[in-house]
Amino acid sequence: MPAAPLLSRLKHRHLLLLTDLAALGTLTRAAARAGVSQPAATKTLAELETIFGAPLFVRGGARLTPTDLGRQAIVRAHQMLRDLENWQREMEASRAGLRGHLHIGAVPYVSGDFLAQALATLHREHGVASTLTRATSDQLGRALANHDIDCLIGRASAAALGPEYQHEQLFTQKPTLIAHPRLARRLAQRLPDWGELSRMNWILPSPATPTGMIVAELFAQARVAAPVPIVETYSLDIIAGMLRDDATLLSILPESVARDMARRGDIGLVDWDLGWMLPPVTLIRRRRDTPQPAEEQLAEILRALCATMR
Repeated sequence: MPAAPLLSRLKHRHLLLLTDLAALGTLTRAAARAGVSQPAATKTLAELETIFGAPLFVRGGARLTPTDLGRQAIVRAHQMLRDLENWQREMEASRAGLRGHLHIGAVPYVSGDFLAQALATLHREHGVASTLTRATSDQLGRALANHDIDCLIGRASAAALGPEYQHEQLFTQKPTLIAHPRLARRLAQRLPDWGELSRMNWILPSPATPTGMIVAELFAQARVAAPVPIVETYSLDIIAGMLRDDATLLSILPESVARDMARRGDIGLVDWDLGWMLPPVTLIRRRRDTPQPAEEQLAEILRALCATMR
């Protein structure tokens, strides 16, 4: 339908009902969540379908299943609600004397020191508050597509985002082996023995992640079986805690993250050249007709920090 009638008739309650129906599947539950009667929810759904000029849901008993148009409407409703929430945070930041708010996603394997410098500079020099979410690249890619975050710092190869997103490569990372200090010292005294390493106890990310895939490839190139990790995790806290307490455990992290960890606890680094680099870390954001100032300021800060790393 024409844009003007849609914009003039679509209300906040319509967006909420769409997302509630998608999550809950029935008008009864959606009405209860909204704190309205079921007849009121039924009336709101009827208004929605009149606005769009077609059914948004197929009725099957009490359950509602979205049509193709309904699925499109749900995605857009979710994005619009997230944009409104982000706008509210920006207004709250402005009333508090700040110049904006930015919700940033970053993978765990980006150095905390690097991010701390970036966020501190963003606030100090530009008056921008920030929210930081840590997750894997694929999770952050979905969050960016859903408008849950404004931009992400991760691996483009795993974020799986299309041409409507802008990619800027920031840096590459050298992988480093880490272990309990006693084990790290023993390993550092000799060249890598991949057969022995494959039989040791490891903490690794999922083999479906970029790091996990490259670790598997590394062992394959040495013609030995990749280790089966005793714990599969991206959590730096779990990795650090287990390595401190167990002198038989190994893990592998980007060098900058490994050095952050070694400075803060009893973790040893094994200074081997493994002969490969992790996929590049990239700043990914939505392409906009009018660039968001806070995003541009963050990008400038990240470029400056990366220049000092070379």
